[in-house]
Parts: sequence; structure tokens; C-alpha cells
Amino acid sequence: MRAILGFVFALLAAVVSLVSAQDLGAALQLLPKCAVGCLVNGITHSACANNLTASCICTNMPLQEQISRCVTANCTITQALATKNITDTTCGVPFRSRGATYDTTSIVLAVISSSIVVLRLCFKVLVTRSLSSDDYVVFLLMLVGVPSVIITHYGTTPNGLGRDLWTLSPEQITNFLYYFYFMAILYFTQVMLVKLCLLLFYLRIFPSKTVRHLLWGTVVINVLFGIIFVCVAIFQCSPISFFWQNWDGEHKGKCLDINAIAWANAAISIALDLWMLVIPLAQLKTLRLHWKKKIGVGLMFCVGTFVTIVSIIRLQALVTFEKSNDPTWDNFPVSLWSTVEINVGIMCTCMPTIRLLLTRLFPILSGGTNSGKSKYHNSGNGDAPSGKLNSSRKRTLGNLSGSMSDHANELPSSLAAKPPAKPPGILRQKTYAVHYDDDEASLVQMRDLDRHGRSNNRSEE
Repeated sequence: MRAILGFVFALLAAVVSLVSAQDLGAALQLLPKCAVGCLVNGITHSACANNLTASCICTNMPLQEQISRCVTANCTITQALATKNITDTTCGVPFRSRGATYDTTSIVLAVISSSIVVLRLCFKVLVTRSLSSDDYVVFLLMLVGVPSVIITHYGTTPNGLGRDLWTLSPEQITNFLYYFYFMAILYFTQVMLVKLCLLLFYLRIFPSKTVRHLLWGTVVINVLFGIIFVCVAIFQCSPISFFWQNWDGEHKGKCLDINAIAWANAAISIALDLWMLVIPLAQLKTLRLHWKKKIGVGLMFCVGTFVTIVSIIRLQALVTFEKSNDPTWDNFPVSLWSTVEINVGIMCTCMPTIRLLLTRLFPILSGGTNSGKSKYHNSGNGDAPSGKLNSSRKRTLGNLSGSMSDHANELPSSLAAKPPAKPPGILRQKTYAVHYDDDEASLVQMRDLDRHGRSNNRSEE
């Protein structure tokens, strides 16, 4: 953690209200003793020796670098941070804080995603009256997200997330790392559950044995890696408390490389996202749907690519965080994109059910059907007028029912007056009913490509 010292002293040479030599003596008392000698020695051998003003000292880069090296070698991390705080105040460096932005974003996204999950579960319980395995997983995912929001609001943000490290007290730094430890565990858990929810949904809509074997294999890999990363996050330091105590360099212990852990998780997560996108898109050709509806289904699957894009952006943020000497400030984009990634993932898992809900509320969204017309001709003696097929289809919110009647046109009056021994026309009446399930699987009925047979389900074009 002593690498933090390399950046702490960029403006170390300034002292409070430093405008004269008399002020210098009083202001030096505010600095840790280890920094005073570095300050005096640095100023004495610099161009500011004859110009003891804050503007000269704050803008003299060679002087700052010299004092920084001196303090790094002679002060503890806690003393160095205190010195940096004093010098920043002296030089008028603006106070930076992005904590409120992250806190608000976290709460808003959590409310939206949780509301969508509640709508999904209510629809399943009250309308379809059945719950699938992915419904239980998304409910568990929502429960895991609750402590994440609470820890963000009452833990990481009040203790310095989105602020410069040297503006925090030692107690705040320790508390921040303590809460960040639990946030990492929750994040790895949520990533695993989001993918598991999507995979279980795919297992319900893809009947092909080959595809199902691939999906079950992906489920095993996802759960296995999820458990591994959760365990690594829990036991990455020995003792565990060393995770939030090692920053000051005054405690003994050892830790794994947290940056390497984060990189490995991000890389595997992105690879799984891409693989989980390839599987459904590769099955589009087996859909018995009109090409326009195939495009719609494909777009629904492609929305999941947004989660992958967010994961890649988060990976870029990890690059900056890995090289950071200001972890509480540079952790902001990592935390922000992690929150966006999880909540958008939750929304994507609920899209099929939300679509069903919307089509019930607004039937026009389900797409219209066109009535067909055909002609039947008289099979009796003479040429009879052709008949028209009148068809009507009535769609309800849950079922599609209709009646179709085919009959000849009205007969001429001369024929109508005679009781027909042989009917001059054909009279046919046909009644049918087609039931559409409320389950999301009805959105994408797939042909079973297994060699032992294909499904007989046919989707309406």
C-alpha cells in the first residue's frame, strides 16, 4: 500500500496561508514532523527560496517531486495522507466528490429492476398460476440486490466512495474497504445468478437435445466459476480482516492480487455472455415464424448484448483502477458500471414476461392477423355462382378463438323457390379453437432438431 505515497505529495510544498516567512513557522506546525524537514530542505534548495508564496510553491513541479520522494521515504502512509490533505487545502485544490451520483444511480436502478421483477412474479402467480425455475432464481437475485443497495447507501458512499483518498480520515478508509469487501462478494454472486436465470429460460424454450446439452454444460460452468470466485473473494486475505486493514502498512498478513481476481472474473464473464448470445441466435433459423417475427425475437435476444457491452466498459474501468493510487476516487467508475451491469441484466431476464404482460394490456402489440378468402364452386347441374369464404377471428387476451363458415353465395330466386333435391351448392361450417399459453416459451416455439423426431407445434405466421 506504500505505492499510495507516490502520488500523495504532488502539492506537499504549500502551507496554510503561506504568504510570508513569518507565516511559514506557524503553518509548519500543522504538518507531521516527518514532512517538515522535507518541506524546509526542499524549499531551501529551490527557486522558491526567495519567493515564499503559495503560487510559487504550488506550481513548482521539480520542488513537488523532490519533496514527494523525501516524504515517501520518511513518513507513514497515514502521515503522508494528512500532509496531502493540508497542502491541497492550502493550494485551493477543489474538493471532489461523486458519491451522491453513484448513490442516486444505485437506488434508481434498484427500484426499476425490483419493480420489473415484482411485475414478473405477480403475472406468473396471478395469471399463469405457475412459477418456473428461472422465476425463483430472479427472486433470489432481487433479494441479493437489497443488501448491495443498503451497503452502498450506508457504507461505501459515506465512507469515501467517489472522493479523494487523502480527504478521508483513517477510520473512513478502513470502513470503506470493509464495506467494499462485502460488495465484491455480492457482485460475484449476482453475476452468476443473472446468467443462471437466462440459461434456465433458454432451457425452457429450446427443445433440441444438442442445444439442451450445451445449455446444461454452460449452467455447470457458470455455477462452478461463480462459487469459485465467491470463495476467492471471501478468503483472498489471511487473516480476512487484513483486506480492510492492510492499507496503512501497519498490520501483518497477506492477500491475493485483487486486480488479478477482478480481471479473471471480468474476462470469464464476457466470454460466457458471448457464448450465451451465440446459442439462441444460432437457433433462429429453426423458428417457425414469419421472418419479421424472427427479427423481433432476435432483437429480444440481442438486448442481452448491452450487458456484455457494459461488462467491457467495466473492464476498461478496471484498467484505470489497477494503476490507481487513489482507490476511493478511481473505484467510482468500476462500482458504477458494476451496478448498471447487474440491474440491466435483471431487466433483460424479465423481458419475455413483460412482453406477455404488455400484450395482455395492449393486444395490438401482439400483432394482427389477416382474414383469408377462398372460393368454392357449385358441384351440381349447371354453373352456379362462386361462393365466398367469410372468416372471422376473434382474439382474446389469453386465447385465440374463432369460427369459420364457408357457404355459397345467395342462390337465385328461381332455385330458392324449389326444395332442392340435390343441393346446388356446398355448405360447410367449421369451428376451431387455438389456445396460446401465457408462458414465455410460447414466444419462441422451436422445432426439435433431434433425429428421433420433431415437435408438431406450429406457430402462427
